[in-house]
Amino acid sequence: MENQNPVHVFATWKIKEGQLENVLNLLKTVQQESVKEEGNLFYKIHQSKADANIIILFEGYRSEAAVEEHRNSIHFQDLVLGKIVPLLDSREIILAAPVNY
Repeated sequence: MENQNPVHVFATWKIKEGQLENVLNLLKTVQQESVKEEGNLFYKIHQSKADANIIILFEGYRSEAAVEEHRNSIHFQDLVLGKIVPLLDSREIILAAPVNY
């Protein structure tokens, strides 16, 4: 049986100067497609108050397998890796499990 522990993804993107609008436009499509994935729980986009060029993604998936499905999706491969990553100065991703007390 597949492990059903939810996985949350925190991705911090530092966008190259002048590319914010391009990235946000692409990201809107990524968000719309990601929430349609069977294993997706949510996909939230945040912008740093201190630096407008820093975007933080907060994503939830049903399992690690669902994260893999997301990473193998056409929208992730084409839009995130193909179009967005070249517009970033840096990209940090943390996979985390919610702590339940």
